Amino acid sequence: MSSDKRESRGAPQLSRILFVEDERDIQMVARLALEDIGGFTVEACSSGSEALERAPSFRPDLILLDVMMPHPDGPTTLSALAQQPESAQVPVIFVTAKVQNHEVAHYLELGAVDVIVKPFDPMTLADQVLKIWCRFHDR
Repeated sequence: MSSDKRESRGAPQLSRILFVEDERDIQMVARLALEDIGGFTVEACSSGSEALERAPSFRPDLILLDVMMPHPDGPTTLSALAQQPESAQVPVIFVTAKVQNHEVAHYLELGAVDVIVKPFDPMTLADQVLKIWCRFHDR
């Protein structure tokens, strides 16, 4: 994916993604998909607490956050990220298999900008993230 594509439709360039996922296999696949196919810089974290520690220094443009993790879970992590000055304005996309309409509505009410369904297609993940990024910035 070219740099031009990553800044399409007037959205700022998306380059740094914090990916928070407790399952190592999913973490590895997503990281490869986002870095190798998407050309993004990815910082992977295995827990919400790790994300809270690393977000301030990594300064992500976007956070991909698993919903179901051991303490703290995704929604609790999202709330805590919103309290940190360095990550308060960073858009968050939840990544989850729990995507019934009422669940997605709840995630959006919590402050997520969108939801990516697990299992995701590694070949299209970067484009999916970019489309959400552009839609978020076009509002």
